[in-house]
Amino acid sequence: MAESLSALNLTVPEFSAPMTGEQTFTLADYRGKTLVLFFYPKDNTPGCTTESMRFRDLYPEFQAANTEIFGLSRDSLRSHENFKGKLEMPFDLISDADEAVCGQFNVMKQKMMYGKQVRGIERSTFVIDGAGKLVKEWRGVKVPGHVDEVLEYVKTLA
Repeated sequence: MAESLSALNLTVPEFSAPMTGEQTFTLADYRGKTLVLFFYPKDNTPGCTTESMRFRDLYPEFQAANTEIFGLSRDSLRSHENFKGKLEMPFDLISDADEAVCGQFNVMKQKMMYGKQVRGIERSTFVIDGAGKLVKEWRGVKVPGHVDEVLEYVKTLA
């Protein structure tokens, strides 16, 4: 497994993973653009739906800031395709069923859900600049206001 990212301004190691639209996400394909990778626990859950819809609604503003958005969870491509279609998302979702990308970004955590300990994705967002450097991260994200904060940050990079 790749070493996890732990400091800002490090070049993000190359990775690829399957994504919606029968495509493969490859980091190098997006050099020159700012990337927002938002890691979320599960398709079609309330917080993940709210967060995804806000990224969807602000997508034109992210595009105006030369920024591409990708959502990422451990869900299957089939689940992602359904979630993306249902919410009419203009961006793709990356499937990380083997947790390789989650491991690289160190987002897998022990959490309490309904009184039980479970292992899952800690809601987190990462901004990678056009040179492939990690320039900002948010961990343990609370959804309200978060996407707006990310947009304000990427506008400072444009």
